[in-house]
Amino acid sequence: MRKTIGLFAHVDAGKTTFAEQLLYHTNSIRARGRVDHKDAYLDSHEIERARGITVFADQALLSYKGDTYYLIDTPGHVDFSPEMERAILAMDCAIVIVSAAEGVQGHTETVWRLLRKHGVPTFFFYQ
Repeated sequence: MRKTIGLFAHVDAGKTTFAEQLLYHTNSIRARGRVDHKDAYLDSHEIERARGITVFADQALLSYKGDTYYLIDTPGHVDFSPEMERAILAMDCAIVIVSAAEGVQGHTETVWRLLRKHGVPTFFFYQ
């Protein structure tokens, strides 16, 4: 059975960079992309590359120790919250990334409330 993991964070907290590392270290992608280099695997739409932020929820498949997971990278900017909210309905669990330098932001609290409302088990990761 495949599990779906959602990634959440406020804008510029490092969510897409975290996703790239996770995909790379599970041999799901051959090279780590970077948002500032406009080659992040999960920021594949032209508008995302031009703006340097995630606009659309996108997914990748990864395998780890014989299990398969869907990884969904969601937008962190409040303007794209409806896209993020739609993605929550497909998740088995979530990882919320919080920037250690910036701390918990208002959007982080909104994400946490939505995940609790939908009963999605959540892990917090400070980086």
